[in-house]
Formats: sequence, structure tokens, C-alpha cells
Amino acid sequence: MEQHEQQVQIKADDVTLKGVYSNLAVIGHTKEEFSFDFIGIVQNQGMLVSRVIMSPGHAKRLLAALEENLKMYEKNTGKKIEEAEEPKKSIGFTK
Repeated sequence: MEQHEQQVQIKADDVTLKGVYSNLAVIGHTKEEFSFDFIGIVQNQGMLVSRVIMSPGHAKRLLAALEENLKMYEKNTGKKIEEAEEPKKSIGFTK
């Protein structure tokens, strides 16, 4: 049976399309899902800017895609990316 590739159309509103800045990610998981909390920290104040939840299989695909893109970035720019320092302070959530 012949399979036909389908194209997926993705829509985004203007606010989502602009994106958000994050300088910290907190990752958690259960047996069924991974959660990625993206946080922006400025002057000892942090704000959760986005939470993404996905299946373990999709999380593994995300890891592979990120690794591939980091390698391509370093190859294309000729610059090795240095890992950022870990936060020195404890970080917790409040409501």
C-alpha cells in the first residue's frame, strides 16, 4: 500500500509567535509524561513563562533534535557553546 505524505498547517497568533524569553528550565517527569517549565529570572525575581508537557517518546525526540541543532550551530558558526552556570540560589515555586 502506498503512503502519501501529508503536510500539516500550523497556525499561531501574534502573541505566541513573538515567543518568550527563558533563562532557566525545570524538568520533571512521571511514568506517563515529562514537564518542562521555562522560567525567566531577573534580579532575584522569577516568572514561569511557559509549561510544556509531552510523552516520554516525544521528549526523547526533542532531545535528539536539540542535540542535532546544537551540533549544526557549532559547525556553522565555528564556535563551541559553553554551558551556562547553574543557579547559585535555591529556586522554588509560589502561587
